[in-house]
Amino acid sequence: MRRRITDKLVAWKEQSLNRMPLLLYGARQVGKTYILREFGKKYYKNVVYINFEINKNISSYFTENIDPIRLIRYLETLSNERILPGDTLVIFDEIQSCERALTSLKYFNENIPEYHIACAGSLLGVAINREKYSFPVGKVKSMTLFPIDFEEFLWALNEEKLCEEIEHSYHTNKPLPEALHLHALDLYKIYLIIGGMPKAVLEYVDTKSFVLVPEAQRNIVNDYIADMSKYATKSESVKILSAYDSIPVQLAKDNRKFQYKLAQKGGTANIFGSSIDWLRFANIVLKCERIETGSMPISVYRDLSNFKLYMGDVGLLTMKSGISSQVILSAGEIDNIFLGALAENFVAQTFAAKQYGLFYWTSDALAEIDFVLQKGNEIIAVEVKAGIRTKSRSLKIFIDKYHPSYSIRISLKNFGFENNIKSIPLYATFCI
Repeated sequence: MRRRITDKLVAWKEQSLNRMPLLLYGARQVGKTYILREFGKKYYKNVVYINFEINKNISSYFTENIDPIRLIRYLETLSNERILPGDTLVIFDEIQSCERALTSLKYFNENIPEYHIACAGSLLGVAINREKYSFPVGKVKSMTLFPIDFEEFLWALNEEKLCEEIEHSYHTNKPLPEALHLHALDLYKIYLIIGGMPKAVLEYVDTKSFVLVPEAQRNIVNDYIADMSKYATKSESVKILSAYDSIPVQLAKDNRKFQYKLAQKGGTANIFGSSIDWLRFANIVLKCERIETGSMPISVYRDLSNFKLYMGDVGLLTMKSGISSQVILSAGEIDNIFLGALAENFVAQTFAAKQYGLFYWTSDALAEIDFVLQKGNEIIAVEVKAGIRTKSRSLKIFIDKYHPSYSIRISLKNFGFENNIKSIPLYATFCI
């Protein structure tokens, strides 16, 4: 499947000066290994693939001398492949399993930068497995791979032309033709069920059926739970799982602020703080922090004690919540509060993939703006509605107080621009 990150990988490959070893982060089952191997096949003459989790013997070799030339000769012998600068991509997979291999990237960068080294790993594992050796700060190029977003989902369905029409309407503020608008809405609703985890997307692309998708999603969640046991103590794993399992309950409320008591009776920040950090490092959840004022720069106005947690993938939220596909796919306006939670999670996931900071704004319990973005010197309020009913006093309160040049309302309505509010259909969130 076509992924947007490939363009960044190509730019990394073609960098003639100061190209550092690449470290690709991302949640389990998000496609890190696949994208690196496909990138290697397409843009290099050959690929040498090393998995440190599967082959522990290789890890033991790295405990000795990590002179990069010595390592290259060893990897050539192991793979029976010549490793040539610029022609060979060396992939270190599950690099968090070999602390010394991570350290070796410093010397690849300093001594033989002409060799192309790309690594895939868990940010959580890299952060935790730092017992003896230092992280090669300033010596690696880091990228993060997120779940497939809605635009990439459309690519997988051969809907490239629809993407072009959506982008055209976004930039011109002209409504999409009604037939295309309804078609795009249907695909958006399908995406809420499938989500962006590659195995779930491939299952749907191959079968055009939802039947086996939940099984693929449950297997992914089971992988997450296995990681909880692997990288945390037994008692900490219980708290991590409790926090994770509580997310659908948290988002089902009118006030979606994370409440520790919903994860565990008597729960507090002291009990669950490190568990939430664990989930964030693992890229399993997205944290949206409250800001107290809509002024620039918004990041300095964070209220660290109030936040929302969204799932890293909206399809997993749909599966864990148990909401039926029929409710999501319904053509009518359904008064179901959890559809609003799914819409917000979808937007949060889209913004996270663009690496926008996630912030929301409230005002004395009188108004709440779902997301606030900063674009240069501008502060942009983003209101999310799950249906076509878009009347809300919150956006007006924010506008009256901070006077932004324009604001954004995301809903099931078609494109438009009125009263300095840019109306964007949910399926076009990727254009923002």
